[in-house]
Amino acid sequence: MDFTVSEIIALCGGRLRVGDPDFRVNGFAALDDAGPEDLSFLGNEKYINDYLSSAAGVVLVVPQAPIAREGMVLIDVENPSLAFSQICEAVQSKRPFAAEVHPTAYVDPTAEVAGVMVRANAVIEAGARIGRGTEIGPGVVIERDAVVGEDCILFANSVVRERCLLGDRVLLQPGAVIGSEGFGYEFVDGRHRSIPQVGIVVLEDEVEVGANSTIDRARFGKTTIGKGSKIDNLVQIGHNVVVGEHCLIVAHTGIAGSCTIGNNVTIAAQCGLAGHLEVGDNVVLAARTGVSKSITKPGIYWGVPAVPIHEEKKSVVFTRNGPAFRKELKLLRKEVNELKESRDS
Repeated sequence: MDFTVSEIIALCGGRLRVGDPDFRVNGFAALDDAGPEDLSFLGNEKYINDYLSSAAGVVLVVPQAPIAREGMVLIDVENPSLAFSQICEAVQSKRPFAAEVHPTAYVDPTAEVAGVMVRANAVIEAGARIGRGTEIGPGVVIERDAVVGEDCILFANSVVRERCLLGDRVLLQPGAVIGSEGFGYEFVDGRHRSIPQVGIVVLEDEVEVGANSTIDRARFGKTTIGKGSKIDNLVQIGHNVVVGEHCLIVAHTGIAGSCTIGNNVTIAAQCGLAGHLEVGDNVVLAARTGVSKSITKPGIYWGVPAVPIHEEKKSVVFTRNGPAFRKELKLLRKEVNELKESRDS
């Protein structure tokens, strides 16, 4: 990283409050770890003490934030976290890129890789088509007739199976597998017989898939992840699932086959969805939620089985207080019995 304060302001749309616009920044760091040439940000009031004692050279802050110390450059922005992300994106765009194929990579003569960076030990099979500006990382495998769009980044050891389609600006973290065999069997004559999975996976533009996550190819047709959706590490998405646009799916979540997920859905960590269900637009599933029936009404859901979160919170409180309730009930029964005995006598 090597930016002047003026360049940073241009990237994030901020306003210089105090400091030298020509001051140069060459690193990112948290407030409590930053040095005099680092950029940091104050995105939450609970870190105010870290900010006041920080050695950071430049800090993104909201306009109401106090001045921490003399010599610190302050850039006022409406959303410091978002502004910091915008600057990080600009740094990432400076990743070294050369449209060339590493000598240890294998590219089939029928594959299209013009304007593509192919790194060491990658394999691109027959009929594959890769868009310009895309980086194929070390050990990546792109199987026959797969299509990868422009300006994508496929990190080390990710796999795109045969005939799958990736849009533009798709990002696969290391070990992600797109188009793995769908999990389907018929129990015949006392044995599980595999059902052929002949469909594909489609990742639309700007989809991101985390490390070691897997998205199964469809039994027929396609498994689809909508534009702008982000999938965390260690997520399993089954065959023929349809995920809408701009969804967030967090680590250790499993979505069984043929589910349909709407737009702007958030699925928190360790959720499980049974097969052939529908989750509507703008639904939030809190961590460890189990979905056994379709959810069509927007809102926040929690629990096993999933219910509106306020209902589950009441249930949790009641369960935790159960022993105390039983003890109190026992005492009340004792008092009632004593009153009856006293009355009868």
